[in-house]
Amino acid sequence: MKNNNINRREFLTLAGAAAATTAIAMSGCGNSDTAKKITGNSTSSKKEIPTDKMTYRVNPKNGDKISVLGYGFMRLPTVSKQSARESSDEIDQESVNELTDFAIAHGLNLFDTSPAYCKGMSEHSMGIALSRYPRDKYFISTKLSNFVAPQWSRENSIGIYKNSLKELQTEYIDFLHLHGIGMGAKDINGNDLSGMEAFNQRFIANGLLDFLLEEREAGRIKNLGFSYHGDVKVFDYLLSQHEKYHWDFVMIQMNYVDWKYAKDINPMNTNAEYLYGELEKRQIPVFVMEPILGGRLANLPQHPTLMLKTERPENSVASWAFRWIASHPNVLTILSGMTYMEHLHDNLSTLCPLEPCTEEENTLLQRVADEFVKFPLVPCTQCQYCMPCPYGLDIPGTFTHYNKCINEGDIAVSKLDKNFAEARRKFLIGYDRKVPKERQAAHCIGCGVCKTHCPQNIDIPKRLTDINDYIEKLRQETL
Repeated sequence: MKNNNINRREFLTLAGAAAATTAIAMSGCGNSDTAKKITGNSTSSKKEIPTDKMTYRVNPKNGDKISVLGYGFMRLPTVSKQSARESSDEIDQESVNELTDFAIAHGLNLFDTSPAYCKGMSEHSMGIALSRYPRDKYFISTKLSNFVAPQWSRENSIGIYKNSLKELQTEYIDFLHLHGIGMGAKDINGNDLSGMEAFNQRFIANGLLDFLLEEREAGRIKNLGFSYHGDVKVFDYLLSQHEKYHWDFVMIQMNYVDWKYAKDINPMNTNAEYLYGELEKRQIPVFVMEPILGGRLANLPQHPTLMLKTERPENSVASWAFRWIASHPNVLTILSGMTYMEHLHDNLSTLCPLEPCTEEENTLLQRVADEFVKFPLVPCTQCQYCMPCPYGLDIPGTFTHYNKCINEGDIAVSKLDKNFAEARRKFLIGYDRKVPKERQAAHCIGCGVCKTHCPQNIDIPKRLTDINDYIEKLRQETL
């Protein structure tokens, strides 16, 4: 943990204080419904959403009106009613069609995908859902996701691009991203490459970027940009080449925590305030990913939740994150992976229309961010780029369970703690239910393959080892 983080004992004290505050708030409420509004993640999603109030931003390149809420086809529902990122089941196309219909009916017109999403099934599913509409009713955003060395040849990379056109059932792509710029990689011989070296191998040495520029000139790509993760030197370099490439947009990770604290959470990351500022100076429109940090800003610890619920009892915790981002004028669209109708309903309620954050609300969100970074969470957004693990581990599942227990105060510090037995039971039983034993952290051998692919720059093997050490101490009651 960083110096500005609290230790576990201090965390439990804070969590206990938050729980006590919540209990006081509940005891002062006139009925259980009011208590739920203050303490829970209740939303305004029950109200009717207008079909003509979507907030739009104008693409300065061509005047297109883009919905400020974009649909990320990253976590599609499966026939088993799980997210396609967590299940190997087939995508529930009927549900995807229903979600798409509801989104379009309420003014959402940008849909984002990638050849890498949903185990390679996302583009195909999007093509089916959108092809039922006239092509001028929606905008398609997808990626050139040539992540691994065997894909880096000009022929293979162009094949990925052409397959996207085929799967999406379209003759052109509205927004094409060079995917994961700034991330390191391994070359064909297994050697580690820096973010800049990987970019050169993926897009320059093979002539791929020149090809994509020609495709833009021919109109088969309407807007060309890149999604940034990782090494800020690569971000700065590509912006220095803006006059040469004329980037039409850039996607960054941006939310009210990463605005000032991305680097505090992980020294390898870059604060969103800097990234957004550099793009705004050059008048390059911004796509936003991870608006709620993989769900963590929709499920805050108790005390930050209470801070927001006291101010706006009827609104979801997640809605604050979307309002804050959309209040920035250079944001063209916010991508949200909405698996279920309740997610879509809540986000549409928030942005149909947008009510910009006030100065007082921005101050409150800064206080929430200050609280959030005190909790020793693993900064995992469940993007699944670390998967599949060659040894079968469920890396995101392990991190998700650990973070959930921290948020809910179920982390035991010492067997002398009053809540040790209950916290121990909840953690261990919950872990076995969430992650099968053969896929748990104990089986990590530290090969480091996952670390190379993590856009959050998490030292995954070390965090897995730390969590497993904690688990073993819990099991043996040696804390």
